[in-house]
Amino acid sequence: MTRFGRSLIALAGTLAVLGSWLPSGPAGADELPTVRLALLKFGTVNWEADTIVREGLDTANGFHLEIVPFAGGNATQVALLSGDVHVSTGDWLFASRQRAMGAAMTFVPYSTSMGGVVARCDAGYEGLADLAGKTIGVAGGPLDKSWLMIRGMAEGELGLDIAGETRQVFGAPPLLAEKLRQGELDAALNYWHYNARLETEGYCEIVSAQDAAEALGARGELSAIGYIFDEEWADANPRVAAGFVAASHAAKALLAKDDAAWEPLREAMNAENDAVFAQLVKRWREGVPTSPPAQEEADTAAVYAYLAKVGGEALVGPARTMAPGTFWSGLAAAD
Repeated sequence: MTRFGRSLIALAGTLAVLGSWLPSGPAGADELPTVRLALLKFGTVNWEADTIVREGLDTANGFHLEIVPFAGGNATQVALLSGDVHVSTGDWLFASRQRAMGAAMTFVPYSTSMGGVVARCDAGYEGLADLAGKTIGVAGGPLDKSWLMIRGMAEGELGLDIAGETRQVFGAPPLLAEKLRQGELDAALNYWHYNARLETEGYCEIVSAQDAAEALGARGELSAIGYIFDEEWADANPRVAAGFVAASHAAKALLAKDDAAWEPLREAMNAENDAVFAQLVKRWREGVPTSPPAQEEADTAAVYAYLAKVGGEALVGPARTMAPGTFWSGLAAAD
């Protein structure tokens, strides 16, 4: 059975369980509660959110989804913490840090697409050891979790201090992708959708952030990003929270198997050509989470422990271990 087949079966099982939490049917469109979802204006999560609204997967699961666009990630987090929206996106580091600081934020996996280190296919790089002495672009900053995981992998498997043996250029993802094209970088650790475009231009992945997570103890894939909401809101609105997750899973199931469902998204994806469009779809589908929730939580906690050790309080806040409840307790029903 293919990975996508296993993914669809897992999603179907999750939907069946979550469905038992939902009303037997919405009483009326005007009576449904609204879920306000904060998203980056041009972020890839919009593809799923737009599908939820277009296909009526929100109302079918007992709520109206209102997409609230923001220009920056910090703004979405502020909106969530202030209560202006019900749900936002982020990673488990953010959710755990907030819980450790007294805000009961909780995480629902969205995508395991983490990106990785890419270089020109004809450069002859076969692994991290080949990057010694080279210039590497790193999306984000020195405390980017993918970069720290790559460093841990290099140290653990090769005894290589890749930070000390390379020159790093930290910057915004689109800038690094362009500098790689122009030959100013030998390789770049970038987000998955920038790499997907590069893969249509003669670039290949040397190592993925998922490879690094497995080298640090994960048995399966970790979600790079997820939906985050206040656990107190979910406790007060259990059917709405479960309905939101069910709608997300339904959209994933549709986009994973139906090519036609991507056509309305083509403009928003801003694909330069058909090859880029196809590669974005392929890579998005590969990022559909397939690990049982309990396993992913345990794997994430193992990687978190490493990140807390090397990143310290500047990365994880006061919690040296991942805060209990970081992964939403409602996911346990789907395990």
